[in-house]
Amino acid sequence: MIEALTITGIKYEVDDKSKKYITKKIGALDRFLPRHARKSVKVDVKVEQIDGKDGNKYEVEVIMSVPNKVITAKDSTLNVLAAVDIVEAKMATQLRKYKETRVAHVGKQGMMARFKRSFAREQQ
Repeated sequence: MIEALTITGIKYEVDDKSKKYITKKIGALDRFLPRHARKSVKVDVKVEQIDGKDGNKYEVEVIMSVPNKVITAKDSTLNVLAAVDIVEAKMATQLRKYKETRVAHVGKQGMMARFKRSFAREQQ
């Protein structure tokens, strides 16, 4: 669970239910981080209410500071919790890419390793 998580509301009072949900969803993103980055990560969540002609709209922006990079995701929908879900999926995708570039053994494997596995399967 990410410890340094701040939730702020802009023209919107963030209630306990929303805080708990945001903490649960965004705080669980640490499983996508490399181990060296888990202790130093800082997350800022901004929830903004936008008054439009169609009614209220909510915009959720997540800014995550990891070593050597700042990862952001933003989305707006009619519901705060739905926006949090969409932003969480966007952040998970970006964190997977970050982890692939930072950790040597995650991601692409060598061509010879694939060849050896396929060759071993054919021999059986």
